[in-house]
Amino acid sequence: MQARAYDSTRAASPSVLAPLRVALAGAPGPSLADIGGGTGNYALALRDDGWQPIVIDRSPEMLAQAADKGLPTVRADARALPFAGESFDAAMLISMLHHLDDRASALAEARRVLRPGGHLALMAFTREDIDDLWCVEYFPASRPWMFETHPPLRELLTALPGARRIPVIYKDLQDGSMAALNGHPERLLEAERRAQTSFFERMERDHPDDLRTGLARLERELREGCAPRRSGGASMLAWTKDAD
Repeated sequence: MQARAYDSTRAASPSVLAPLRVALAGAPGPSLADIGGGTGNYALALRDDGWQPIVIDRSPEMLAQAADKGLPTVRADARALPFAGESFDAAMLISMLHHLDDRASALAEARRVLRPGGHLALMAFTREDIDDLWCVEYFPASRPWMFETHPPLRELLTALPGARRIPVIYKDLQDGSMAALNGHPERLLEAERRAQTSFFERMERDHPDDLRTGLARLERELREGCAPRRSGGASMLAWTKDAD
């Protein structure tokens, strides 16, 4: 169900594409593994730049949409990629790490399939990033699992030694993640918008009472003109595989 409507609110964001292009620049060639790439919106944007992406995802419904865009696809789990070592010039993991219960294996696999000198771009919401989200305050039942699923920056830097962080600052709503929606609180009252974020999907499933309370507070504050309008951010980590 989610896959069919995903592209209506989760297109490739210029706010993400700019640091993503910086992170991938200088790779030794054009082959690109889009790991956890979903419907392929970011792969499609980079294909127009000359990259040769393959969209890898475990959801056949998401991959069907990527294939409809003319993108090659492979159904696979990010923690066990069906590729030989040193198969790609670049790899990217965009806003997907928080869906995994074994982040270390996914990052190890991404490193493994890169050629020497290959570039890895990881866009993630770190614990430091979510600390700045006012949304978590409005829906406090989310705190335990948000803390669990979003690692601190130091954990990612340990897994990717020598990586540099490029801030992702949302200035648009093309990719309507919860962090981007923080800058547009009135959109959080739209059920179809919320449904395309993992945050509100989980709130609806696991904490419906807390969700209703938080939305009621937000609706009241919007009427009163005092609702917060501070967009969230994310972290783009750029890492290069040792060529030795």
